[in-house]
Amino acid sequence: MDVIAAPALIRLTTDRLILRPPQLTDAPAIQQFCITNRHHLQPWQPLRPAGYFGLKAVEKRIAHVEQERLAGRALHLLVLTHSGDDAPEQIVGECNFSNIVLGVFQACQLGYALAAHAQGRGLMSEALRAAIAYAFDELALHRIMANYLPHNQRSARVLTNLGFEREGLARGYLKINGEWADHVLTSLINPQAR
Repeated sequence: MDVIAAPALIRLTTDRLILRPPQLTDAPAIQQFCITNRHHLQPWQPLRPAGYFGLKAVEKRIAHVEQERLAGRALHLLVLTHSGDDAPEQIVGECNFSNIVLGVFQACQLGYALAAHAQGRGLMSEALRAAIAYAFDELALHRIMANYLPHNQRSARVLTNLGFEREGLARGYLKINGEWADHVLTSLINPQAR
């Protein structure tokens, strides 16, 4: 994995992917990703109001996640495919580290989503390996927590393969798809932590 980092620039690359924060110029592509994958992702996400999919709403979310990144409270990364210098980047997913708390905690929550057409190719595992390495090495996080619905076996496999350990079950943890849903709680500890 190559990392280019500056106050305003984060760009992680893997064999097949580029991970970077969204920019306002990405708004139309993010909007298309959200609309195209609306039904695919709905079972795993909160209910979204109709306005959520509008271009202005997407632009507001981009501005918000950038403010959160600059404040050190979150890091949202687009997951884009690349197949060469001339091929255009295509958004296939996203991952985010939210609720970053430093001090004696040094931890955050991990969330992610992958396009329907990109499932089953190991892309999310590849993206998360790079993003987690960045979170541990550059953000100096000690612990990353990720939670999933008990019937979401794809997420269970991804997290297990990345080394996340099950810590328990939280009853009625998040309101997903309009219903309070139980979640399996997992975490990954930075192996370099002192």
